[in-house]
This record gives sequence, structure tokens and C-alpha cells, in this order.
Amino acid sequence: MDGYLAIKLAHILSSTILFGTGIGTAFFMLRAYHGGDRDAACATAETVVTADWLFTMPAVVTQLVTGLWLTHKLSIAWQSMWFVTVLGLFVFVGACWLPVVWIQIRVRDILRSGAQLSECRHLMAVWTTLGAFAFSAVVVIFILMVYKPWLGTLL
Repeated sequence: MDGYLAIKLAHILSSTILFGTGIGTAFFMLRAYHGGDRDAACATAETVVTADWLFTMPAVVTQLVTGLWLTHKLSIAWQSMWFVTVLGLFVFVGACWLPVVWIQIRVRDILRSGAQLSECRHLMAVWTTLGAFAFSAVVVIFILMVYKPWLGTLL
């Protein structure tokens, strides 16, 4: 299969970047927020927002493009339970991630204005909840990628 291994490698690498950057930035954002140092939390939020644009966004695009290409190349039916589930989870993760990015920008801007960390409490609670849902869904996607249950079974 011409190009198959290169596209598969790009898919695997972009998933690694996506998951690794997500876990790393989430750790540092939570650590800075709960550390209680407003300036450190502000600087961390700045870095997390930058990391999302530099690493996460290109990885998401690469995941979608290479995933669709691989699905086509492997002749997996677009209406199969497996594909519909994977694509649905991908969309769900994106629906969680977009507000997470907005919250990160909002927290950064609030802290830039000189506000205290306590003013970000509600936003950080929503950010944490959405992140937990998104990361759980990504783990399920990884499981589906490895085991590929339901392939060949139509909805």
C-alpha cells in the first residue's frame, strides 16, 4: 500500500502529540492554579494557550485527515458501528476541547488584568470537568483503534 505506513505513522505521532500535550498542559495548568501563585498561574495559562495553538490544533487536524484517509484506504465502511463511534467520540472530544481553549484564554485574560485566582474558580471547575470527559473519550478512542470491535457490522 503506497503511502500507507507514512500516513499511519503521521496518525500515530499526531495522536501522541495530542494526548501528551493535553496531559502535560492539563497537569501544569492545574498545578499552577492550585499552587496559589497568581503570577505563576497567569504565566502557565499563557503557555498553555500557546501550546494549544502550536501543538494541539495541528495534531487535531492531522488526526482527522489521516484518520479519514486510513479509514478509506482500509476499506472500512463509513456507516460501520466502529467508524460512527470513533467519529462521534472525536466530535465529542472537540466539543469539550473548544470551550476548554476558550476557558484557558479567559483565565489568562482575567489573571492578566490583575484579578485573583479565586475569580477563576468556576471556570477552572468547568475546565477540569470538560477535560476529564475529553481525556476519557480519547482513551476509549485508543481502545477502539487497537481492538477495532464491530468492524464489518453495520448500524
